[in-house]
Amino acid sequence: MADAPQTQPAYARAGVDIAAADRAVDLMKTWVEKARRPEMVGGLGGFAGLFDASALTRYKRPMLATSTDGAGTKVAVAQMMDKHDTIGFDLVGMVVDDLVVCGAEPLFMTDYIATGRVVPERIAAIVKGIAEACVEAGCALVGGETAEHPGLLGADEYDVAGATTGVVEADDLLGPGRVRPGDVVVAMAASGLHSNGYSLARHVFFTEAGWTVDRHVDDFGRTLGEELLEPTRIYTKAGLAIARETETRAMAHITGGGLAANLARVMPVELKATLDRSTWTPAPIFDVVRQVGKVSQPDLEATLNCGVGMTAIVAPSDVDAVLTRLDAFGVESWVIGDVRTDPEQAGTVEMVGQHPGW
Repeated sequence: MADAPQTQPAYARAGVDIAAADRAVDLMKTWVEKARRPEMVGGLGGFAGLFDASALTRYKRPMLATSTDGAGTKVAVAQMMDKHDTIGFDLVGMVVDDLVVCGAEPLFMTDYIATGRVVPERIAAIVKGIAEACVEAGCALVGGETAEHPGLLGADEYDVAGATTGVVEADDLLGPGRVRPGDVVVAMAASGLHSNGYSLARHVFFTEAGWTVDRHVDDFGRTLGEELLEPTRIYTKAGLAIARETETRAMAHITGGGLAANLARVMPVELKATLDRSTWTPAPIFDVVRQVGKVSQPDLEATLNCGVGMTAIVAPSDVDAVLTRLDAFGVESWVIGDVRTDPEQAGTVEMVGQHPGW
């Protein structure tokens, strides 16, 4: 005798809810619409995002730049806090500012969200953050994908990734080839940990110290979870402004690997940069990680940004102009070091001095 037919759709029995995915799309439409540029063609729902490339005809030799990344294990904190509308800033910040370091303007972005179970309101909150961050960066959110992976991810687990494309005039490309002896290194303050080193921070606080996200920490003036979820600062518009208006030679986005390692990526092999720790005091989160986790300074500096989210190497004559321009964008900045000739340590970045109070 044949079994009675199932009343629940087969895909739903396997853990995939198509109706929930459709509901999520409906909820996110408002936010995606806000993250448009005039060159964006069509709307949500197509197989591919369209961007009118005729705008590139104003360039003599347009160089396309592309970057892809995720928000790392910071998503675990968002899930612990059940707060999902800021992780998009971390995702966008990680990709758009990798373009800015070469002088490229981000044009458009796509995102990818994988989750164990589609909760429409949660997906919409994630996309809300992505869209708002795209607006802040000046790029369009032209499309994305939400994938439900039951059995691979827990019901309330998700991960996010994204990719962006930008453009820069070939003659305006920033990089090591422009850097000269005597140039000055300008630091731009980070808003916090940004999106790197969270495996270390989570291990220190949650595994070793046994803290919880709702623990109030006097040094932060708020809970641990609120501090850890502080959104990544987006430097796009400020960085593009100094690239276009001043003699900025190169920039470095301070992500995984820390300050010295990332600055070294844009240093000519024949020159050396020296950075002075005494020029700034990192925000309390860095010192708390250091002390609670008994993390050595070399380990800390190789893992976290230690308070510097972006650096610019600029001509000495334009230092004041760069600092003034960054201040106009609300980005705290200061002179952190210089570039010099040193045959014995060429191509390196040296950290000297000590942070006040450390």
